[in-house]
Amino acid sequence: MDLSVRIGTLTLQNPLIAASGCFGYGVEYADLVDLASLGGVAVKGLFLEEREGHPAPRIVETPAGMLNAIGLQGIGVRRFIAEKLPELRARQATVIVNICGTTLDEYVELARILSDADGVAALELNISCPNIKEGGITFGCSLNGTFDVVSAVRKVTRLPVVPKLTPNVTDVSSFARAAEEAGADAVSLVNTFLAMAIDVETRRPKLSNIVGGLSGPAIRPIAVRMVYECRQAITIPIIGMGGIADARDAIEFMIAGASAVQVGTASFVDPFIWPKLLDGIRSYMERHHVARVADLVGTVDTGPAAPERSGA
Repeated sequence: MDLSVRIGTLTLQNPLIAASGCFGYGVEYADLVDLASLGGVAVKGLFLEEREGHPAPRIVETPAGMLNAIGLQGIGVRRFIAEKLPELRARQATVIVNICGTTLDEYVELARILSDADGVAALELNISCPNIKEGGITFGCSLNGTFDVVSAVRKVTRLPVVPKLTPNVTDVSSFARAAEEAGADAVSLVNTFLAMAIDVETRRPKLSNIVGGLSGPAIRPIAVRMVYECRQAITIPIIGMGGIADARDAIEFMIAGASAVQVGTASFVDPFIWPKLLDGIRSYMERHHVARVADLVGTVDTGPAAPERSGA
């Protein structure tokens, strides 16, 4: 049974990736999760310099999900390389670094720095965070901006380049096409949906940033639809995410068109979810006589349903 998948020039041993922003820098989970057993670890987003993020409160539970407005707090790329990357290498993790910028030049400089760092497998371009007012999302909500940032990073690195697309646009597939035309090796989608929660007793927003990003099972059907639409529009691989809580959810994304998946919010609920997901995928493949997990990708049958047979 072959669980490996290809993302550009990168081969993952299985399709499960820990999602950026929900798994720290990977090392925080290293005593609970065998990082080498995952397809990849997408680390918390990095700017060139350290960043404080938003003040508390910045996480709120919602029905079937959660809101966050962390504000991309982080230690900066140089501290990551010095303090976190050595342990990730020692744990044999496949490291996908999520990079953030307020300018095009910042994305380019981050790509240059990380391309020279031992142990980085791919770059995920965060052009979709809804929780900050400058940078990333500005690029991600503009077709020209998406093309420009992907193109600029592509020119300075040999690492696989994977822009993370925002769902907060009218037609996400057009942004996937812009990324492919600019030289992306794959796209990942979706990031969180812009949302809000209010305390009705105080009539104040529950988040200090007023709005935040909605994740969790509530967004999964929308994310699946967007993955399906992008699969019709592009030929490069898709990494799908959004509310995956069990193996059936992961398989649904793959059938819709994702070559691999990222799991985020569910890892807060159950840090030990990873072997359960792998076992569930293997069980599905056995039941349906699927030898290669890659053979599931994009196999959704949208033709007319077979007529039901009447009883004798």
